[in-house]
Order: sequence, then structure tokens, then C-alpha cells
Amino acid sequence: MVHDDIRQRIEEREESLSPYAMKSRLSRGRLKLEEPCPMRTAFQRDRDRIIHSKSFRRLKHKTQVFIAPLGDHYVTRLTHTLEVSQIARSIARALNLNEDLDEAISLGHDLGHTPFGHVGEEVLNSLYPGGFRHNEQSLRVVDILEKDGQGLNLTWEVRDGILKHAKTGVDILGEDWGEVETLEGQVCKIADIIAYVNHDIGDAVRAGIISDGDLPRQAVAVLGRSHSERINTLVSDVIDYSWAATGADHGRAPVISMSPEVLEAAEILRQFLFERVYKVAGDQSERAREVVRVLYEYFVENEERLPEEYSRRSDSAERKAVDYIAGMTDNYALRMAGKVAKGADF
Repeated sequence: MVHDDIRQRIEEREESLSPYAMKSRLSRGRLKLEEPCPMRTAFQRDRDRIIHSKSFRRLKHKTQVFIAPLGDHYVTRLTHTLEVSQIARSIARALNLNEDLDEAISLGHDLGHTPFGHVGEEVLNSLYPGGFRHNEQSLRVVDILEKDGQGLNLTWEVRDGILKHAKTGVDILGEDWGEVETLEGQVCKIADIIAYVNHDIGDAVRAGIISDGDLPRQAVAVLGRSHSERINTLVSDVIDYSWAATGADHGRAPVISMSPEVLEAAEILRQFLFERVYKVAGDQSERAREVVRVLYEYFVENEERLPEEYSRRSDSAERKAVDYIAGMTDNYALRMAGKVAKGADF
């Protein structure tokens, strides 16, 4: 057939990427051996599997910071994911890295996030004996939970990027930032920061928690006042400071980073959001906290009420409850908690 060698031709084109880029033909492989696709590289196949998954579709009804907001223009997990993908691909393209790998990691990085943003994550982490971290849950989703327990069988590089993207509460590029094995994974990790720091400002202004004039002057002076200016400054700086990743600068190690001045400004902005936005949003989310608590306690005590794809697993009741709740959208969790409170069938 005419398309039998398309994948090979794409893989040959990847040889023109940076010597530090991850080539799809050199992937460490999948958990389960598969025949390669004749038309798509391994990373393109991963991207498609993620996009067609149920977990990816549910991201459109999971909120980012503000719980079930009334406005139509607040960021959701899905729009956040798309913004991360766009930023990561822009950086990868400029540095001559593998865009397909960055796209797959970006699209899959938040599949395991709970309803109600980080509030839901905090509650499950406090309730579940093994603790809960959304990056680990995202890996569990693609490895185990998707496709009725078969998982998506993604490549090692995409799984590594998904697992290691998280950095909640740590300084940007600080000591506890963590390592990702590929440069593409590093790009996704920093693109995630660039995306949420900027769109969370817009949501906070929209919600009336802050105004544009409240932003730290030092950060504004370096990064810019508008959303587009800040994104452009951050993305351009990452590209400039990480130019060794292209292979053109043999005097520096290939690493994805920022210049000291821009990094300091970005960290100031991130700290501002934690103090002025995330704490306020969290304090106003007691209803969401109660919903997650009620659902967890109910399904641990009533394991037989879980959907069959969860109840038939050999995991503990606590693990099954966490898997089910983490996959819920905000509105579904609210409806389910309402039924539990009324003792209704579902």
C-alpha cells in the first residue's frame, strides 16, 4: 500500500532534529510489545491515543482554580492542557526538538487530575493512606485505568514526562524541581508553569480577587503587563537561554531553563498567585472539600456501589474509591454527592 513507509519517512526526517532531541525510533518502548504503526511514529500514536481517551474528554468539565464558575471564559483543565501543548510545541520547534513527543506529554500530563482543581487533590491526599499526587494518577490512568483496564500502553518517554511534570509548591527550576529524562519532558514541565501562571492571573482578575494593578511591579517590569507580553517574554527567554539544546552551542550543556532575571520575575509572580489567589480560592472551596470527603467515605464503605470497571479490580476499597473520584468532573461529583446525601439510587 502507498502509506506503508510513511512512518519510516517521518523517522528519517527526525534525523535532522537536534542531536539532543529524542528520536521516536530510539524510544525505550512500551510496557507491552506492539507492532509499529505504518503511518505514525510512536509518539504520534501516543498523542492520538490520549486525545481519543475518555479521560481527555472529561478535562473540559474539570476546573483549574475556581470551582464550577458561572462565567464561560474561565480556564478548564482542557484549555490549560491545550495552552501547555501550544507553548511546549513552540519551544520545541524553535530548539529543533521533537514536537510530537512534547505534544503527547502535554496532552496527557493532567489526565489524572481530580475534580475541583488542587482542592480535590489536597483532600484525596489527606484521606487516602497512600497519599495522592495527580502526576502519579495521570500515569495510572494511561497505564491501567483507560480502555476498561487495558491502559493506553504509551511509550516510556511520554510516561516519564507525564510522571515527572509535577512541581507543586516548589521554586521554578529550584533544588526540588526534579529531573525529566528527555529535553522534551523538560520543555513540557516549564511550559506548564508558563501557562498556568499567566492564565490564572486572567481568571483571578475575572473573579474580582485581584486587578491588573495588583501584580508585583518587579515582575511586570521584566515580563510585561498583558497576558500576551508575559507569554512572549517567557517563551522567548526559555528559547534564548536553552539554545544549547539545538546542538549549535557546544560550550554549554543542553538544558531547558530561563535567564536569572526572567526566572526571578516568574517566581515572584508565582509566589504572588499562591498568596493572593490560590489561598483565597482554597478558602472559598469548603463545599468542594466536603463533596470529595463524602464521596470517598461513601465508596470506601459501599464498594459494591462503584461502577463495574472499578469494583471488579483487585485493589483495596480505598484505591478503587480514589480512582473513581479522581476521574470525576466537577459537576458529576456534585451530582453524585447530592445523591449520596439523599440516599438515592445511581
